[in-house]
Amino acid sequence: MSASAGEHGRTGGGVPGDEAPAHGAPDYAVTDYGAPDCAVTDYAVRHVGVGDPEAEPLLRGLSVEYTARYGANDELARFPAHEFAPPHGAFLVLVAGGETVAGGAFRRYDAVTAELKRIWSHPRHRRRGLGRAVVRALEREAAARGYHRVYLTTGPRQPEAAALYLAAGYTPLFDVDDRPVNGPLPFVKDLSGAAVRGEPVPEAGAFHAGTTGGPL
Repeated sequence: MSASAGEHGRTGGGVPGDEAPAHGAPDYAVTDYGAPDCAVTDYAVRHVGVGDPEAEPLLRGLSVEYTARYGANDELARFPAHEFAPPHGAFLVLVAGGETVAGGAFRRYDAVTAELKRIWSHPRHRRRGLGRAVVRALEREAAARGYHRVYLTTGPRQPEAAALYLAAGYTPLFDVDDRPVNGPLPFVKDLSGAAVRGEPVPEAGAFHAGTTGGPL
């Protein structure tokens, strides 16, 4: 979902500026996701818990954006905090100048798959490379925990997030030329650069059979 400004400025629910996003989201494509206006390189990646003060700006920002895009929802309460903690999960934030500027998390989806959630960057720091940096950091951490692939969903009203994941090498498990207007948009990425243990990338149904659902 979630999923939440990308390396080129937007992710899981992010919008340029502080204004509420329009519900009539434009189409997305890798070409929508141009070069960052100003890459941010001076930041620290920190492991936090869901209840830590450094995670609070991320969760507050996601709550505002999810509500603006989808109305009242329970996305941020759908998973218990321990699912984003070791040994199976992680919650990372990027801190610059004492401020949480971006972050994200993953949880165990299955024995070889991590599910990315809570991808976000601060509205004042979008189009600066932070969302892609978050995704890369989560991928590295997931690989270090023994995961071989990453799965995620974003919502149909988050075209910036979909563009981020396409640009970051994720395979859409839906037709990008006829994108769904309801329900989650699923993506998968193999962390090894080849099929996991000789298996092909699963089709969308293989994931949806076990997913908790939700567009965020």
